[in-house]
Amino acid sequence: MDKILDLKEIIVKTLDINKAQDIISIDLKGKSSMADYMIIASGTSSRHIQALSEQVLEKFKKNGIKNSKIEGIESTEWKLVDGIDLIVHIFQPEKRKFYELEKIWSEFIPKEKVMI
Repeated sequence: MDKILDLKEIIVKTLDINKAQDIISIDLKGKSSMADYMIIASGTSSRHIQALSEQVLEKFKKNGIKNSKIEGIESTEWKLVDGIDLIVHIFQPEKRKFYELEKIWSEFIPKEKVMI
């Protein structure tokens, strides 16, 4: 297996263990230059979203992605953890519904959305 696919599985498992909700993974390989995968999940509160983003950042760093960082530090409704080839969005459910990233990307790549 390739390293990014292994890391994706680690991140999905980390989110699941830490009680993230509605975790999905979207394969972007060959379809976008921004990343190979996008993972989207929901948190139950601003504290939960912060904790999830910190857990994901820690996993990125432990797996050699030293330049990873959290965007949206000041936001209580959304965080993006940039793992270079793997991007993780963590939303409050209402904000996630507002942005509808799954819908945008599923229209662009209809058969690549994988429900976890």
